[in-house]
Amino acid sequence: MLQVGPVFSLVLSAAVVPLSAQTDHLKSLAPFVPSPQPIVERMLDAASLKPGETVFDLGCGDGRILVTAARKFRAKAVGVELSGRLVDQAKTAIRDSKVEDMASVIHGNLLDVDLSSADVVTLYLLTESNAKLRPRLEKYLKPGARVVSHDFEIKGWKPVRVEEVAAHRRAHKIYVYQIGKN
Repeated sequence: MLQVGPVFSLVLSAAVVPLSAQTDHLKSLAPFVPSPQPIVERMLDAASLKPGETVFDLGCGDGRILVTAARKFRAKAVGVELSGRLVDQAKTAIRDSKVEDMASVIHGNLLDVDLSSADVVTLYLLTESNAKLRPRLEKYLKPGARVVSHDFEIKGWKPVRVEEVAAHRRAHKIYVYQIGKN
């Protein structure tokens, strides 16, 4: 039997990952780590999301923020997700929750999306990723729009509110920013 070292094994395992998935990973601004449901609800509460407003979830993963925004808050919800697998999961969650009239998913890079219709933007990205996104938020969001980030700050902006919430055996931070007040 052929013995291979750990580096060769890593290269070999990467070789069996489809090229599209490798490309998606290179464009990704954060790994997929789902926010616990109590955090999702707290983020939307902290944003003061109102019925009829539009929330964009950037890096929407499995769609849990979209479904919660539509069902509980009666808000329009738009997710943006790079991973095709997660887009499919989010679409299934939307369909299963019967909120297709209120929620949708864009399969694409969140750095390419027009956010001008957003009243609220939710994020669970890394601090460095938030820094890359910040110019687009400043360009597209209207005064009064809220940006809510789970665990990671937006450097250079002053939050209007910071909450600490215990969930799943750890403390989570929720940063709320308001355009025009940073």
